[in-house]
Amino acid sequence: MRLADIEGEYDGIFSLGELCLSSIQLERCGLRPFAGPLDWMSTPRLADVNRLVANRFQGFMDRDHLTYVQNASDKLFLVKENVYNAFSNHDFFVHRNTPELLEDHPAVKIKYDRRAARLLEKAETARKLLFVRCGGTMDEASGLQEVLSALVKSEYRVLLVNHTEVDTLTETDWPLERVCTVELPGHPDVIWGGNNAYWDRMLSGISFKESL
Repeated sequence: MRLADIEGEYDGIFSLGELCLSSIQLERCGLRPFAGPLDWMSTPRLADVNRLVANRFQGFMDRDHLTYVQNASDKLFLVKENVYNAFSNHDFFVHRNTPELLEDHPAVKIKYDRRAARLLEKAETARKLLFVRCGGTMDEASGLQEVLSALVKSEYRVLLVNHTEVDTLTETDWPLERVCTVELPGHPDVIWGGNNAYWDRMLSGISFKESL
């Protein structure tokens, strides 16, 4: 699938990680109409995301899944969701939590449950969905397509972006019916802003209009 094949109007657009880069770029381009469960988390392995979606987010961010890792900054803790290998560094503020108790967990859990429920509801009712993911192998992308095909009742597309040693936006065109795969320059100096023009190009033919 090529970039031209994902152009069109969607009534649901979700980031599937790997970091918050996907959400940042969708928001920058005016294509983040609502928050998703993985917007601001680190999910290093697409295989774990596939398992999480296949399980319909069951148990995600339960208290007994969580372990304090370290201070992400002077304001926030880095906390690991051990069952699904996901990392949060935007939810637990140092001044309101302790590493042992994570006192804000009830509110954090409600937030993630609400966002997961929104994604699942859209999977049931939307006419067409777009999912954007940074990072994944061909096998993982194939697994994601299988999981989403079982979950999403109507049409969907996936934009999968891998950061590599390429010098420019490169379409890799893996043989997957519903997944468009591209490579972007992966030098640390460009990933978080230097590739904006490429993201503009990738997302230029995409629009959002929520179904009635």
